[in-house]
Amino acid sequence: MKVEGMTDYFRPATLEEALELRAGRQLQVLAGGTDVFPIRTTRAAWGDRTTMDVLDISGLSELRVIERQAGHYRIGCLTTWSDLVGADLPPLFDGLKQAAREVGGVQIQNRGTIVGNICNASPAADGTPCLQVMNAQVELSSSRGQRVVDLTDFHNGYRSHVCRDDEIVTGLLVDHGDNDFLTRFRKLGSRRYLVISIVMTAAAIRTDSAGRVAEARISVGSCSAVASRLTVLEETLKGASLDEGLADCVDDYQLATLQPIDDIRATAAYRKEAARVVLKDLLSEFSLIGLGRAA
Repeated sequence: MKVEGMTDYFRPATLEEALELRAGRQLQVLAGGTDVFPIRTTRAAWGDRTTMDVLDISGLSELRVIERQAGHYRIGCLTTWSDLVGADLPPLFDGLKQAAREVGGVQIQNRGTIVGNICNASPAADGTPCLQVMNAQVELSSSRGQRVVDLTDFHNGYRSHVCRDDEIVTGLLVDHGDNDFLTRFRKLGSRRYLVISIVMTAAAIRTDSAGRVAEARISVGSCSAVASRLTVLEETLKGASLDEGLADCVDDYQLATLQPIDDIRATAAYRKEAARVVLKDLLSEFSLIGLGRAA
């Protein structure tokens, strides 16, 4: 008989062992623990003693890696935000690195994982918009094999994703072919650091030889059940000169797909207006880059 409030704890020595355990029972996967432990504590404080048995994969050092493979970069699921910041990576990763420096404090950045951030599936997860504009893919592994899904298809609702009960998200894949994109990230919270985002935006832009936008990818988080790409704005930006006012392309029509809510951090109306302002500021950074190149 299992005692209420007590959990079984498994710490496998290999990925194969972890996948076998995952296939045999329902388990809470534990990596950095920066989301799992606070959520458990909060639920217990409100009288919810429901617990899941724990599968601790933090000892699988082969999953803590950022490596260049054939066709893509692979970020292992135990890679921390601090690991990312310290890695030698092309400008495509600059926006994600900006987000990494604003995820909690240094202690959280040293422990929290990039993959754990997307698996928590919060609308306010800072990493998601950045990874969306990088066209990242999610690597899911089970004892039955491995599959890859686009990040835009991974989240299928509020705090929900397509990872099956027998799968572990083992990594993220980012295409080499996007190395010529510039990326940037901006967020707004009630203070500069150690705060859950009210709104955040990420952008990836590639220019042609004339300095005009050949392709743009824009994502906004914390303004819908899941972070979302602004495809109308992306199309509007095509052909614009990088050294001109890209921010002038942003208007209410471009943000029409956002569906913010009222909550303890902000009203829906405030979020919508904040998204417009933060996005304008973000695109202004690209215009400054264009002016610098022209000079």
